[in-house]
Amino acid sequence: MIDPTLSTPAEVLAAARAIVASRYPDAVFALVAGSLMRGEGTAHSDLDLIVLHDRVEASRRESFVAGGVPVEAFVHDDETLAWAIDVAATRGRPSLLALIAEATAIGRAPQRAARLKEAVAGILAKGPPPMPPAQLDALRYAITDAVQDLRGARGEAEPLAIGVLLYPLLAELALRGRGQWNATGKWVPRALARIDGALAGRFDHAFRALFASGTADAVIALAERELAPHGGMRFDGDVQVASPAWRAPAGRFGA
Repeated sequence: MIDPTLSTPAEVLAAARAIVASRYPDAVFALVAGSLMRGEGTAHSDLDLIVLHDRVEASRRESFVAGGVPVEAFVHDDETLAWAIDVAATRGRPSLLALIAEATAIGRAPQRAARLKEAVAGILAKGPPPMPPAQLDALRYAITDAVQDLRGARGEAEPLAIGVLLYPLLAELALRGRGQWNATGKWVPRALARIDGALAGRFDHAFRALFASGTADAVIALAERELAPHGGMRFDGDVQVASPAWRAPAGRFGA
């Protein structure tokens, strides 16, 4: 649980400076972000850090507790951070980008931090690239497969398990299909509500019915509605070709 004395962003920033000074003394700068810095933290929030060095052998994520404060630190240099930003933008996943854009910089190179924040804010404002056709087809296929499983689900447990699988798939289609950044976990209902309150309501109603009583009709209708602008359900004629490199020595399994 978070240190209860960290009740203001200024106190969070002071704690971050102490952590960076003791754990990352050679850092060029660090970015401090997350719900605690926004003043929205709870007793279960952690402190988010992006730490930039001149050079690291490999980027890494570190989770630790310092002075009673749970910390999640993403440690990079210029090249590894540039790669991570490119991957996040290409995949339409904005969590790292949002952390950078909203963060407060500490350390010895504030101008470098400011340039980074400005560049990433521009990427966020521009929005994600269109979903590649192959990725969209794979997503449609996965949703179709889950919906068919839901139609044939038996007992009380199977619809719940399928619903857990289907929710993030449908959320990705709903968001990326509207040209928005993707979201996961607690950020999904927030992202849906931000772009379309009625859409968020349909998601909430459909999955509440499924998880509360196992009633799948609204989820199936939601899936059909979201798939329709992209060609509907996808099964007949779908082909996904593996990489030619996906081979192992023959004969080990009796074939």
